Amino acid sequence: MSAPAADPEAGEYAGKVALITGASRGIGRTLALELAAKGAAVVVNFRTNADLADEVVAQARRRGGDAIAVQADVENPEDIVRLFDAVADRFGRLDFFVNNAAAAAFKRIMDLKTHHLDRSYAMNVRPFVLGAQQAVTLMDRGGRIVAVSSYGSRRAFATYAALGSYKAAVESFIRFMAVEFAGYGITVNGVNGGLIESDSLEYFYSVPGMAPMQKVIDAIPLGRPGTVSDMADAIDFLLSDRAGYITGHTIVVDGGLTVAAPPYWHDTSDPLGLPPRPTRD
Repeated sequence: MSAPAADPEAGEYAGKVALITGASRGIGRTLALELAAKGAAVVVNFRTNADLADEVVAQARRRGGDAIAVQADVENPEDIVRLFDAVADRFGRLDFFVNNAAAAAFKRIMDLKTHHLDRSYAMNVRPFVLGAQQAVTLMDRGGRIVAVSSYGSRRAFATYAALGSYKAAVESFIRFMAVEFAGYGITVNGVNGGLIESDSLEYFYSVPGMAPMQKVIDAIPLGRPGTVSDMADAIDFLLSDRAGYITGHTIVVDGGLTVAAPPYWHDTSDPLGLPPRPTRD
């Protein structure tokens, strides 16, 4: 089956085909529905949540975009090939590849075993590289590749060493891919999320002994955690024509968390406490 024909009245992404890994929930789900509402055909990848993936497909179709669900465990290289084969069989090509699925062990460095390191690599770095290789072969009209990262790639905090270090590797691959794939008309970028409200966030802060989440929220200059929509909107921008001259970069979506440092403004007091916003007399 060929890709959907472009209809200028059908939305910004009419005629575009998008593949999003880990799209049955969270950021991937929100992005899939956002792209479908703009006319894109969306490939909803999932590992185990078939019912949730089918629900995303149904909602995407109600919003105006074509959609299919494809089960594939991106930890398995053969499944990655099968995933992109499904895209080729159904649509014949690809415009957007969003590497969103991720997983890792949250442990102290001294507690990390070989299998923790191997699985973290196999879930975070290898799928991005192998997926990008597959995506390039289907992007016959150029395209966009976006990888989801997190602030642990640039800041060190408890139990995040495995995931954070491999996300840093993903951000490095983004730069190399951007240069190598530019000649194919393909841009490669990343979106680095801070404290984003999601099931994964709740799981992380439920680790026994973890610091209270509120202490981190208190350090965010904008005063709130991010949402999955904040992340999806940033990815959407990088997929759009507006970002056509941006490649090799990772946008940080964190409410200012990683640029703030102690002494924090919220910890100061008079006469240094931040006053109300000044107004014109």
